[in-house]
Amino acid sequence: MQPLIETDVEIVVETIEKEVKALVVFNDEVNTFDWVIETLIQVCDHTPQQAEQCTLIIHYKGKCRVKEGEFEDLVPMRNEICRRGISAEIL
Repeated sequence: MQPLIETDVEIVVETIEKEVKALVVFNDEVNTFDWVIETLIQVCDHTPQQAEQCTLIIHYKGKCRVKEGEFEDLVPMRNEICRRGISAEIL
């Protein structure tokens, strides 16, 4: 059996605070379910089931938070969704 050796250990904890934003897609009377689902799959990397559920929420509730993250990460997604004719904002 080896003797116990006491050692000093310094633990450094660094916290980086980042503001989490939400990419919100809004309902309209123009875009089809299939187009919104396809867009969420391609732009937001949703699974087909996740995209379909978000699209139903958008339809019935008027909007849905489809992605969360840092503002800089969400901007290209919002731009592409809007380019496809779907209303979206980062909140």
